Amino acid sequence: MTNNYSRIVGRGAFGRVYKGTISGRNGMAQVAVKRSIAINKERQKDFANEITIQSNISHRNLVQLLGCCLETEVPMLVYEFVQRGSLLDVLHGRNDPLPLETRLNIAICSAVALAYMHSEASQRTIILHGDVKSGNILLDEDFMPKVSDFGTARLMSMDKDHTNWVIGDSSYIDPVYMKTGLLTEKSDVYSFGIVLLELVTRKKARYDGNKSLPLDYVKATVDGTAREMLDKEIVAGGEENVKCLQEVGRIAVQCLEVEVDDRPTMSEVAERLKVCKSRWMECHGKANEVCA
Repeated sequence: MTNNYSRIVGRGAFGRVYKGTISGRNGMAQVAVKRSIAINKERQKDFANEITIQSNISHRNLVQLLGCCLETEVPMLVYEFVQRGSLLDVLHGRNDPLPLETRLNIAICSAVALAYMHSEASQRTIILHGDVKSGNILLDEDFMPKVSDFGTARLMSMDKDHTNWVIGDSSYIDPVYMKTGLLTEKSDVYSFGIVLLELVTRKKARYDGNKSLPLDYVKATVDGTAREMLDKEIVAGGEENVKCLQEVGRIAVQCLEVEVDDRPTMSEVAERLKVCKSRWMECHGKANEVCA
């Protein structure tokens, strides 16, 4: 399937992801094969957890698990292949042209997917991602986002405290979670707020050496200088673009609130982003299509 593991498309602490080809109903189809490098009980638990999570969810903006192989020495998972790679790569690696409408769609659809995980995937459990970041939001050929990497996700019973130690990216992780070990839906909200700032500034979570995007943007908001941090490519499109970016920035800042209860839910974030896009579309006389 992977041509003897010759086509690496991603790598991380979990192992590597390879591009593969399988025979499908409509001919040959591309897939992504996730292969663990660590063979221990903890990694096996992570893989089993990932399968459990994926069996509980189905959404157009979540990467689909197609199959798995746990009977080999090294466990493997097979996913749908998402052509453009991660939002991180598109924003900060290849610097692909990314119009404001496309960025809004990415933000909205990703928020809708996370809201689905938190509240709609199962009546008995809450699914927390635990590692929301631009590197875990993949984009297809039409820039449709698909949230990925559920190795650190957790199924939480509705009647239990959502406490669990999860290894996430330190540039995105909720400081409240870091202090208390209490992982909640609002931990994902915090991380998503940083992704929103990446979309409006086109800066990494850690940029220009070791500057912190969330800390700097919140400070700029207080100082009234946030406009200077916005992506100049979008700002050049006119004042309506600026207003839209600033509104998305305000949503992001609320996601980053120190007090967990002051943060919106992912459903509220999705709805506010939809309103923001609708206003911008009306100003440009465009038909508005957003994720359901």
